[in-house]
Amino acid sequence: MTAVGAAFTRAAGEGRAVLVGYLPAGFPTVDGAIEAGRAMAETGADVIEIGLPYTDPLLDGPVVQQAMDRALAGGTRPADVLRTVEAVAATGVAVLVMTYWNPVDHYGVDAFARDLAAAGGCGLITPDLTPEEAGPWLDAAAAHDLDRVFLVAPSSTPERIELITKVCTGFVYAVSVMGITGARDRVGDAAAGVVSRIHACTDLPAAVGLGVRDGAQAAEIAGFADGVIVGSAFVQRLLDAPDPASGIQGVRELAEDLAAGVRRPARTAKAK
Repeated sequence: MTAVGAAFTRAAGEGRAVLVGYLPAGFPTVDGAIEAGRAMAETGADVIEIGLPYTDPLLDGPVVQQAMDRALAGGTRPADVLRTVEAVAATGVAVLVMTYWNPVDHYGVDAFARDLAAAGGCGLITPDLTPEEAGPWLDAAAAHDLDRVFLVAPSSTPERIELITKVCTGFVYAVSVMGITGARDRVGDAAAGVVSRIHACTDLPAAVGLGVRDGAQAAEIAGFADGVIVGSAFVQRLLDAPDPASGIQGVRELAEDLAAGVRRPARTAKAK
């Protein structure tokens, strides 16, 4: 079991959901992203996703795209992503890389898996990689004991969900809405149904992402999901900050609010 699986097991034993936080490497700077990741880890995040900046992030909304553009303009490269992983993982929190497939393919699939494992990373979340095309990654992940996290959308058929969950390890990423990332006023109505359909196919935990912005929404999702994934809301805190110190404080405050949300006692039974 990787540190990701251990985080979900520990949270389940405590009767709560896992908090998964996301930030792109290199934003606002490489060192700034490391400091923000450490702040998340210190204030309640169980798992942290480090985004690999990419020029064509199809799933990401304007907030994350703006952060990625700034990271790329600052010269962020895969080596900086791995350095960020290593520094954040040193806190003891489980760290995954969220990445589109082209940068990994360009780097070399086995080489990236090797270097990610050496940096203390636990695996990849791959939003644009399909199970049918994932053979090289599945082999490399198995060779280096890394988790493989794929996405299930509200539009996914039962057959598709079964196929996706068979190749996942760690957890399954349940997309709450059809569309791009970004904080929303309310969680998509489809989220609970997606989680239920995932639980019908696998014993792996299901974590819900896209749209969560505060502790109240985190508490809502924690009522039916095993994990709550928050990205754009963290990035927005850094974008809105007048200076780096204020941005880190904003990240801390949001992480504390979200961590309290996933720990609220009202939880519903999960379909298995």
